[in-house]
Amino acid sequence: MIKIYTDGAAKGNPGPGGYGAILDFRGKRKELSEGFRMTTNNRMELLAVIVGLESIKKPGWEVLIISDSKYVVDAVEKGWVFGWEKKGFKGKKNPDLWQRFLKIYRQHKVKFQWVKGHAGHPENERCDELAVQAAEGAGLKVDKFFEEVQSA
Repeated sequence: MIKIYTDGAAKGNPGPGGYGAILDFRGKRKELSEGFRMTTNNRMELLAVIVGLESIKKPGWEVLIISDSKYVVDAVEKGWVFGWEKKGFKGKKNPDLWQRFLKIYRQHKVKFQWVKGHAGHPENERCDELAVQAAEGAGLKVDKFFEEVQSA
């Protein structure tokens, strides 16, 4: 089983944001992070999960996502996202990311575990550090969908 710990951050919400993810497989760890100049916390929480899953090279893995995002965990575990998909994500936020998520999600056997944020969970705390550092970094990327489509 591959464990993926994730977190997202935004300064201002919307504002500069970033995500952090840690992949843990058989004791080997890989850290991922990236920052964007204008985005939201929920977009970064979801993007952390997506990028973590997309970094797995071959399909079919059992994956446990550990996240402090009720938005992401509940949307999947309670099945909301599948209803949104059937309705074409009409009226829902972040359809671009949810569609990207569902594509990679279906390539693996994914389960979610919610953890309380800022409660001393070492990997969650590290993901938070990665996300905040990315949001505060130089050369922030453009979250094109958010800036050009969703904000219009």
